[in-house]
Amino acid sequence: MTQTAIPCTVMRGGTSKGLYFRASDLPGDIALRDAVLLAAMGSPDARQIDGMGGAHPLTSKIAVVGPPTHPDADVDYLFLQAVVDEARIDAGQNCGNLLAGVGPFAIEEGLFPAQDGVTQVRIHMLNTKSIAVAQVQTPGGRVRYDGAARIDGVPGTAAAVPIDFLDVAGSSCGALLPTGKARDVVGGIEVTCIDNGMPVVVMRAADFGKSGYETPEELEGDAGLKARVEAIRLTVGPLMNLGDVARKTVPKMCLVAPAQHGGAICTRNFIPHRVHEAIGVFGAVSVATACVTPGSIAAEVAGIADVEAVKELEVEHPTGFFTVAMDVTLDGGQVRVKRSALLRTARRLMRGEVYVPAAIWGGS
Repeated sequence: MTQTAIPCTVMRGGTSKGLYFRASDLPGDIALRDAVLLAAMGSPDARQIDGMGGAHPLTSKIAVVGPPTHPDADVDYLFLQAVVDEARIDAGQNCGNLLAGVGPFAIEEGLFPAQDGVTQVRIHMLNTKSIAVAQVQTPGGRVRYDGAARIDGVPGTAAAVPIDFLDVAGSSCGALLPTGKARDVVGGIEVTCIDNGMPVVVMRAADFGKSGYETPEELEGDAGLKARVEAIRLTVGPLMNLGDVARKTVPKMCLVAPAQHGGAICTRNFIPHRVHEAIGVFGAVSVATACVTPGSIAAEVAGIADVEAVKELEVEHPTGFFTVAMDVTLDGGQVRVKRSALLRTARRLMRGEVYVPAAIWGGS
């Protein structure tokens, strides 16, 4: 036998796509597991031609799902980013898009029993040691994928997967505002460093000579802009308690501008070296939170008069809107996030086996 077959499901979760594995089907040793996943994805190679990756960070993602190790959870979820052109698996961030497929995958794989109607799945997100609660439509005890919910960045409609996040503020950096301030100056640019599920650095697009309405391709084609953004990212990494971020996929870098289409704010997101065609789930939650944080760059641009009255906030991105449900209060001028939630969809695309060379792993 020259190849090892590993059970695997390909799913779209939100505006991303990835490979979903049961934890028990992968090696327990982390280094060996990463080697197996790199082979499965076809990294390192810009086209990932010898694997299942889609030659883009948004389609080079992995979800590992297993029994819960948290007393308040039903399943564990570990997100892994396979770097496209490097031999590296990054576990340093979460992914709220693939999260949308975790509940359906867990039910389909028998990791959690379905109810008739709607099944609530409490997911322990290992990357950030926090809990998300997904509502999966399960009429007759079977996962339903078709429905009327529409999300920007995905064609057509599908069954809604509402997700509530419990206590994700500061989950990666230790505090909602990891520098202790709503605004800092780095490299001559005013920035807001924030972490409500995803470490994000918010900056005015105008401070870089941009409108904030450019296409992702236009921004990616500006080498000078990318160099300035990356220099700031490398500087703020330690300030956000993330250490040296040169080989990490966080923090995400977000250029903001006044909304164009009736939302609260317009965004262009470096993730961190490509520009997102939309915006990541936790990135949207962090930006929305910044919009209601007094003194932040996002709050200045959004100009929301009464942040405690906000129930939903629409974040504009290159392909539409991302709606974040918010419940916040102000305590002594400091924002406290009581609830953040959003709506995603997911679809199982394929179920079978992915093959890796037996020389890498002979299987268990």
